[in-house]
Amino acid sequence: MDLFEYQSQQVLKRESPLASRLRPKTLDEFIGQKHIVGNDTLLYRAIKADKISSLILYGPSGTGKTTLAKIIANTTKSIFLQINVTTSGVKDIKEVIDKAKTILAMNNKKTILFVDEIHRFNKSQQDTLLPYVEDGTIILIGATTENPYFEVNRALISRSIIFKLEPLSSENIKLIIKRAIKDKENGLGYFNIEIDENAIDFIANVSNGDARIALNAIELASLTTEKSENGIIHINLDIAEQCIQKRAINYDKNGDNHYDTISAFIKSMRGSDPDAAVYYLARMLSAGEDPKFIARRIIICASEDVGNADPRALQIAVSAFQATEMIGLPECSIILAQAVCYVASAPKSNTSYMAINKAMEDVENIKIKQIPQHLKDCHYNGANQLGNGIGYKYSHDFEKNYVSQQYLPDELKNNIYYKPTENGYEKNIKKWLQFLKDNYN
Repeated sequence: MDLFEYQSQQVLKRESPLASRLRPKTLDEFIGQKHIVGNDTLLYRAIKADKISSLILYGPSGTGKTTLAKIIANTTKSIFLQINVTTSGVKDIKEVIDKAKTILAMNNKKTILFVDEIHRFNKSQQDTLLPYVEDGTIILIGATTENPYFEVNRALISRSIIFKLEPLSSENIKLIIKRAIKDKENGLGYFNIEIDENAIDFIANVSNGDARIALNAIELASLTTEKSENGIIHINLDIAEQCIQKRAINYDKNGDNHYDTISAFIKSMRGSDPDAAVYYLARMLSAGEDPKFIARRIIICASEDVGNADPRALQIAVSAFQATEMIGLPECSIILAQAVCYVASAPKSNTSYMAINKAMEDVENIKIKQIPQHLKDCHYNGANQLGNGIGYKYSHDFEKNYVSQQYLPDELKNNIYYKPTENGYEKNIKKWLQFLKDNYN
């Protein structure tokens, strides 16, 4: 390395973001994720012993995935290489594989290949890695914010250990902030900063488990706050609020948090908890979710989970969707909230949902010879000669507009698909069907 290159790297080191400069280099410096890197855990022992196998680090942004990969790079005796997902194609991957083969043959050393945001690799790129992960030419370390079971090749999953990182706790974030302020070599120690405890609490709370967001806020506060007469930068709650004005929401409309949030939303409506349901509605809207997507989920829940216990729920849900299309954001949030609160509070019945599931199962598995002859269409020439429609009883010719006759095919004539509950309006349906059965069969 010549003098110019050395000076250039020193400038980059000083000017790089605080989150990058403060990145831990050893496990002892690493904060959080004790469930996977605490003393005597599998990953802790593997890193310490330099016995890493292929693994995928999965979790939200700012929780330490890349940091763990860098720690492995600092401790391993293997060759550590990294691929840039956004610029690397199959050709680049093959070049790395060829290099790994050469290193293994000439130096008897394995290669650890780190792929950040591995979910961005397409199927072809992932397939290129597979045989070399399988034969041990490379040890793969993948990092992803997306659920690897959705986004990563199943064959790669089966050959890797999945480690899930959780959002950092507020206490973890506070420790990281305090370390940043004291660290004179890589942090902000040379600024002579004093920060109020309530400002630390605010940033730790609003960053929502993402250390990078917290460090960016602290760095912005230190760079934009004037020093006092005695040379101290004082960061109070007001400054902290200006530097991080909105809670970070871990949510990606195509990612794992999307599915987790919509799942919690639907389960809260199904579970008759309007408070939780409207919270998840607010969370999705705040994160930029398409309100029409949310409205569709409300319609499904109104039919699947409320059903005939309150038929009005479906009407309200459909009306909410139509109104959302007409009104748009931000006002449609009120309409969606009305529908969510109604559906969540309505009596529940999934009997219609269960009925169609059972009927679909029978359609798939039971061979039906024919529809009952008396139900067949008789509105064409020659239908009577085939016996179609003969013996059919027209319901409206009978008392209560009902007459008992066979409607299901012979193979299913004793099957019952719809079993009304005693919930809400459905008890009236159950009572009516039982009345007809008892008096007119």
